[in-house]
Amino acid sequence: MTEAEAGILALPGDDPTSSLIKLLDLGELEGARTDEDIFLGPSQQQPHHRVFGGQVLAQSLVAATRTVAGDRYVHSMHGYFLRPGDANKPITFGVQRLRDGRSFSARRVHAYQEGMPILSMIASFQTEDEGIEHESAMPAGIPDPESLPTTADLLGKFDHPVARHWAYERPFDIRHVDPPLYVSATGAKEARNAVWMKTFGPMPDNPNLHRAALAYASDYTLLESILRRHGLSWITPGMNVASLDHAMWWHRPARVDEWLLYVQESPSAQSARGLATGKIFNRAGQHVASVAQEGMVRVPTDFKSKVAGAVQSKVMEHQLRKAGRN
Repeated sequence: MTEAEAGILALPGDDPTSSLIKLLDLGELEGARTDEDIFLGPSQQQPHHRVFGGQVLAQSLVAATRTVAGDRYVHSMHGYFLRPGDANKPITFGVQRLRDGRSFSARRVHAYQEGMPILSMIASFQTEDEGIEHESAMPAGIPDPESLPTTADLLGKFDHPVARHWAYERPFDIRHVDPPLYVSATGAKEARNAVWMKTFGPMPDNPNLHRAALAYASDYTLLESILRRHGLSWITPGMNVASLDHAMWWHRPARVDEWLLYVQESPSAQSARGLATGKIFNRAGQHVASVAQEGMVRVPTDFKSKVAGAVQSKVMEHQLRKAGRN
């Protein structure tokens, strides 16, 4: 496969779930060999032309999985986002085989664009084994996903590229348990957040693909636990938010085409950084995965930005009322 053949994955007009499957179908880069196994993947078009962090996490995991024995499954990964990726260019993945033991394998993956790493990740794989077991309990009193509005219900009437992308082009159906932070921040200022999520369509019966897709979705709303604590929405004027790292642990098998509850909280924020953690449960209440991420959150405090924020809030309130009448 060449870079021209990898191309750019455009979601608009495509079935979102099929696009996700294509996104995770990496090709081997012909004629390129170092001490790494080399793979090439497409990029997914984004309104701001920056690679979605969940995409490069999932693709890096797929690349690592391609070099591991079929009876070993990923149980943890730790990655650092080094540079913003360009969503208009494909991504090259270099996998270094660090260790293959009797039960565990370790892989280091670098994701490159134009020869520069945009992500560095180490993942660990294990053969299935038996041992002691316990798990966190799923929170009680969570409403069923069917009773909650979809993102399209909330944003579908907004004529804005970001709103359209979130409403119709993402492969996951995301439903907020608490009032969403897309355009405003209402409700209690608590450092917690929860969403139900699943792919819009069915996924193949490939456990590795489901693990990678879960990594993809784990990057969607995790930092909202930080924003909610401080009454911030995603359109707060002048706010700059970026993921710095991402860690994930898979505890039990899970299907991403069935509803999963993603419960998130933030134990600390300081120095323009916030830490967010998450637990993912299946609908039967099993704790299937855990996630941690530190993000940069910079919020301007100058008077001009505060005035702009107040004006923007009034405009959004007017648009919301207008959309509700249509």
